[in-house]
Amino acid sequence: MARQRVPEGPPPVPAVQKLRVRYAKRGRLRFSSTRDFQRALERALRRAGVPMAFSAGFHPHPKISYANAAPTGTASEAEYFEISVTERVDPESLRAALDEALPEGLDVLEVVEATPGALADRLQASDWVLEFRDVPVEELQRAADTFLAHERVEVTRMFKTGPRTFDVRSAVVSLGATAAERPDCAILRVVVRHTTPAVRPDDVLTALRAVTELSPPAPPLVTRLAQGPLRTATARVADPLAADLDGDGA
Repeated sequence: MARQRVPEGPPPVPAVQKLRVRYAKRGRLRFSSTRDFQRALERALRRAGVPMAFSAGFHPHPKISYANAAPTGTASEAEYFEISVTERVDPESLRAALDEALPEGLDVLEVVEATPGALADRLQASDWVLEFRDVPVEELQRAADTFLAHERVEVTRMFKTGPRTFDVRSAVVSLGATAAERPDCAILRVVVRHTTPAVRPDDVLTALRAVTELSPPAPPLVTRLAQGPLRTATARVADPLAADLDGDGA
């Protein structure tokens, strides 16, 4: 009977603390992929001297989990990951050190100590802003009203397993247009419930084009303002780290 292989050396140092981190993806860094960020983060953690916890086995890796990253090409003020450490650290000190070590445009905004409960369970919806150039706000609002009047609007997107058709309308909690600060721009604000498959801002645009005559001359600048618990009564997205700050994990 073959002997089971066992990794050489001592077992990994156990984690004593888990931290939740909110960061922003701004400027040209909106074009960075999730894998690009992961590589940049691991380098920054080493430079900052963070006492990362590692998994066991033949190929140990840092105990970092990523939650619902924004699509490549979109900016975000609400990206999240969790990290486990082998020594207790001060969240604000970690935030400052990590922010200094990361490239400009990947900005660490908040670090809190995790309370019980899964962060992913709190990320129920996203609040997106789409900034259009040379599109009148009235035209955007008409398109939004037409879309909301439909019970179902399907789009087809290519996945790794092939094309898949799904409903976009049921995921959209609210949709409306407002004037932007720049006179040649208009803003489309959309709150989208997280579903499977995830409905992305480009899916909303595809759905709008399917049911209206909206045809912007250039792709909009897309930014995620928030993601977190969905407050259905107000169509608002709440702060997913508030429960950690309160200390109850609810």
